[in-house]
Amino acid sequence: MLFQGLVGLSEAMYLWLVAAGLSLIFGVMRVLNFAHGSLYMLGAYFAWVAFRISGSFWVALVVGPLLVAAAGWVLEFGFLRRVYSAPEAFQLLLTFAFVLILDDAVKLAFGRCTSRLHARGALRGGADRALDPATYHLFILAVGGLVGLGLWFLLEKTSFGLIVRATAADREMARALGVRSSRLFTGVFVLGAGSRAGGALSMPVRAISPGMGEFIIIEAFVVVVLGGLGSLRGAFLGRC
Repeated sequence: MLFQGLVGLSEAMYLWLVAAGLSLIFGVMRVLNFAHGSLYMLGAYFAWVAFRISGSFWVALVVGPLLVAAAGWVLEFGFLRRVYSAPEAFQLLLTFAFVLILDDAVKLAFGRCTSRLHARGALRGGADRALDPATYHLFILAVGGLVGLGLWFLLEKTSFGLIVRATAADREMARALGVRSSRLFTGVFVLGAGSRAGGALSMPVRAISPGMGEFIIIEAFVVVVLGGLGSLRGAFLGRC
């Protein structure tokens, strides 16, 4: 019973890691990013490839989110910023198009079969010993908590966070005061995409497959709506 409760909490933490970036992007940019789940999927595949190359779970856990942040920069800088002034329907169609594009790209690159990382000794010494599931679920909870604290500190205690909150509250006034919204939007989108550590964290306990992001994005939308669109604190409470 205790282990099942631990599994439930870690599953909720996966949702928080996805919902946090989704809520952050909407709160500042007012864009509902349907491709957010596909970035979660890319995080899992990038981390899986990094693990196969390096043989280190820790390297994969760092490389995966960094590569997803780079993919988020390409998506925002190359495509999304061109439709900020367009009606919301164009933004939704563009991000949904990337769901289809990224799913097909993953199928072409990795095939349609599922993959799973059989990490051994990732959190404790001894490469010949299997990863303890309870230890790993506790590790997921710790990472999710650290991400939450990091985002809170960044948004509440730094000048960048002050600018982000000011822009989210009144975009036109922030522009009048000299805030370059294009750079800020890029930074926020990359930050939201880079918080996709959940994809990399899911490798040892979840199968990696094309379309895996479509399932979690639906649940993440529910969490964000329950917590209030644009509220990180609400998303953290809503995932419970």
